Amino acid sequence: MCDYSLEAYQSRPATTGEKLNLDRFPSGSMGFSAGPASDVAVCVLPDAQLRLEGLSETVQKAYGVGPVEEVVMTRLEAGPYKDAVRFSNGTEVLLQRLDRGLTVVILATAAIRAATHELIDPTAIDIETPVSEHV
Repeated sequence: MCDYSLEAYQSRPATTGEKLNLDRFPSGSMGFSAGPASDVAVCVLPDAQLRLEGLSETVQKAYGVGPVEEVVMTRLEAGPYKDAVRFSNGTEVLLQRLDRGLTVVILATAAIRAATHELIDPTAIDIETPVSEHV
């Protein structure tokens, strides 16, 4: 889903493996785009797994992260902007607070992550019983 602040723009969903840029659209809102002209917003649903590349030293120090981080897309409820990322340290940061020009790689869309979790039920794995007893 794209932040409602980007509804005025043409948009399309992100795909796994895609490399995007974080850009400031003419409205002033930050969002993902696939090309140099920020005229089509690329929408990333909550729970998608992303890799952020090229985080500035300012962002690294402010949020306790490195220059490259794997994050999960999330949606915050408070404030005028909603689209955010959750770093592995638990910190949630609005896209508006990240640097323009950041490279974003879609590692897994929300649908793929959901399907993977449905296929693997950790409660169904019995690590106590030797394999020979299951046969």
